[in-house]
Amino acid sequence: MISEVSVLYFAKGAELTGLKSETVKLPSELTTLQLWQELEGRHPKLSVIREQVVLAVRQEYVALGDQSVSLRDGDEVAVIPPLSGG
Repeated sequence: MISEVSVLYFAKGAELTGLKSETVKLPSELTTLQLWQELEGRHPKLSVIREQVVLAVRQEYVALGDQSVSLRDGDEVAVIPPLSGG
């Protein structure tokens, strides 16, 4: 199945994609790494933050890896890059 979700890009993620948000169709069942790979496939420039990025699905942080996530229509996925400053 496919779900239509909102993806929010913050800080460096927004700079790299040129977007603050977008609506995309993604597989309903996938791992967090597969989710990242889907987003990186749409926006290859995101690869520069792959090692430091954190994702949030439905406002809950998830680490990139083999953790499974279930996406539903209308879900929100946030791409949160490392923040600089102090």
